[in-house]
Amino acid sequence: MFDCRGYDVRVDIAVQASLFDDPTGGPRLGPLGANVRRRVLGDGAWVDVLPGWLTGSEQLFADLADTERPGAVPWRAERRQMYDRVVDVPRLVSFFDEDAPLPDPMLTAARDALSAYYLPELGEPFTTAGLCFYRTGSDSVAWHGDTIGRSRTEDTMVAIVSLGAARALALRPRGGGPTIRYSLGHGDLLVMGGSCQRTWEHAVPKTTRPTGPRISVQFRTRGVR
Repeated sequence: MFDCRGYDVRVDIAVQASLFDDPTGGPRLGPLGANVRRRVLGDGAWVDVLPGWLTGSEQLFADLADTERPGAVPWRAERRQMYDRVVDVPRLVSFFDEDAPLPDPMLTAARDALSAYYLPELGEPFTTAGLCFYRTGSDSVAWHGDTIGRSRTEDTMVAIVSLGAARALALRPRGGGPTIRYSLGHGDLLVMGGSCQRTWEHAVPKTTRPTGPRISVQFRTRGVR
C-alpha cells in the first residue's frame, strides 16, 4: 500500500508465472543478436521482438511492485484534464531521468545490454527509464506516439521490457489502418525503432478478460518522452 496524491492506493500482487519461466533461477537476461526478430512496418518504421528475453522475471516484477522494500519504486497516480473534467490516469507511473539510479540492478543491466546491442544502429545509448503499472485489465494507455522532444522530428528507439501478466500492445499507422497486436509479458522485449513514434501509434487497450498485473519498463534515449 502506498500514498499517491494524498490517499492510499492498494495493489494486490497475484501473477501467474509463464510456463517457460524459471522462477527458481532468479532474473537473467538472454542473448540478443540472432534471437531478435524484426518486422518492417513501412515508412521507415520497424519493430523488434524477443519473447522471454528476461527469464526469472516474476521475481523482478515482485520486487518492483513491492512498495515496502528499501529503494522501492516511487509509484504515483496522475490526473489529467479530459474535456471539462479532471480524471485519473488509468495506471501508475514512475520515471527515472538521465543519471538517476534505477530501482533494481537488473534494469540497469537490461538498459546497458540494449545500449550495447543497438548502438551501431541507434548511435547513442538508452539513458532514461519509464515504468507503468497496469494493475488490472481496466488500466490502459490510449493511442499515442512518444513524440515529446527529439522524437517529434528524429528517428529514435523505445525499448519495452514487459513483466508480469501478458497484455496486448497494439500498433497502427498514424491516421488509421490495420492494427497489429503483440501479447507481451513475462520478460518479453519489444523495441519500436526508426520513424515508429512519428508514423505509427501504440496503445495498451483495456480488457474484460481475467488478467493479472503487468509492469512495463520503457527505455528511451536522451530528450525523448
